[in-house]
Amino acid sequence: MTSPLLSKPLLRRPFGTHGKVHEITAQSAGWRYVGFSLHRLRAGERAGEATGANEAILVVVEGKARLQAAGRDWGLLGERMSVFERTPPHCLYVPNEESWEAVAETDCTIAVCLAPGRRGHEARRIGPDGITLTERGRGTNTRYINNIAMENEDYCDSLLVTEVFTPAGHWSSYPSHRHDEDDFPRITYLEETYYHRLNPASGFGVQRVYTDDRQLDETMAVHDGDVVLVPRGHHPCGAPYGFEMYYLNVMAGPRRNWRFVPDLNVEWIMERDR
Repeated sequence: MTSPLLSKPLLRRPFGTHGKVHEITAQSAGWRYVGFSLHRLRAGERAGEATGANEAILVVVEGKARLQAAGRDWGLLGERMSVFERTPPHCLYVPNEESWEAVAETDCTIAVCLAPGRRGHEARRIGPDGITLTERGRGTNTRYINNIAMENEDYCDSLLVTEVFTPAGHWSSYPSHRHDEDDFPRITYLEETYYHRLNPASGFGVQRVYTDDRQLDETMAVHDGDVVLVPRGHHPCGAPYGFEMYYLNVMAGPRRNWRFVPDLNVEWIMERDR
């Protein structure tokens, strides 16, 4: 499945069930800012990397791990054993030109969110304190948000990171919107990744990525553990009846602000729901 604009696949399946199962770099994505990787570890196993030119937010998606980073021991992070508990995540911010190491205390899943760093912030824990599950939308557009590091949280140089829980039968990232132009404050250019989980894991969801002129127009069935790249355009997703959807969003661009423009065909829904 290939974008005619970037000649890169937008849907990325995990390349295994254990160890590092995703590794998306700006180069492999065909863009400039966002990177994403995912580690699935068994108890006692280790993972670690140098951040290089990127800053990182490590999100303990599930399970527990002991973290060391930027020359410090951060102790045991993680609490929820299933992401669908909807409790706040334990996260760790690591600046560029540092390194981190995780040792799994239990079976765990650790997401690594990456974007260019400028050494503007020190390493720090993020959450679970200060992260509150909030409701957004109405009717079958209702979903629930854990903001990890959006622009109101001054933890990062570039990264914008959030979790979204979409109930079965609901839509999310909807009404459709785009953030693919650098014209602040009207709109900002932000590349974005979606790391999807489904409950039950045997289920599927749907995500569409399309531009107004339809030069890019792809609709993908997403399964538990898939990642979708959003280089530009609108990007709604839906959870069929019977299957709850979670996704972890990573965004970054030339400035750390999230401003979007709705699809004109659905703008009336946003106006009605205000």
